[in-house]
Amino acid sequence: MKATAENVRPKTMQKINLVDGNFTVSEASDVVLALLNEKINFHKLQRLSLCEGHSEANTKYPDERITELEHEKSIAKDFFAQARAEGLTLKIDGVLKISVNK
Repeated sequence: MKATAENVRPKTMQKINLVDGNFTVSEASDVVLALLNEKINFHKLQRLSLCEGHSEANTKYPDERITELEHEKSIAKDFFAQARAEGLTLKIDGVLKISVNK
């Protein structure tokens, strides 16, 4: 049967295997901290966009997310330092789950 607009249902869930494998502590640290930094920068740009032309804009959400992500980054750095001190290697299983809001 040929797909048409009437009989094609859009996916409501998508999974992206973003990171999967075994890593040295340095490699794992680079990957995780790069992801966190990218997300922090996203929210900083979002906040800047909200304030552009409107200095009194509500930036509560991006401000809170930046704070949360900076905290997670600090926790991750401590974790990596401990793993490095113990001479460990690390496994990362990072799957993004994206679903449609209904």
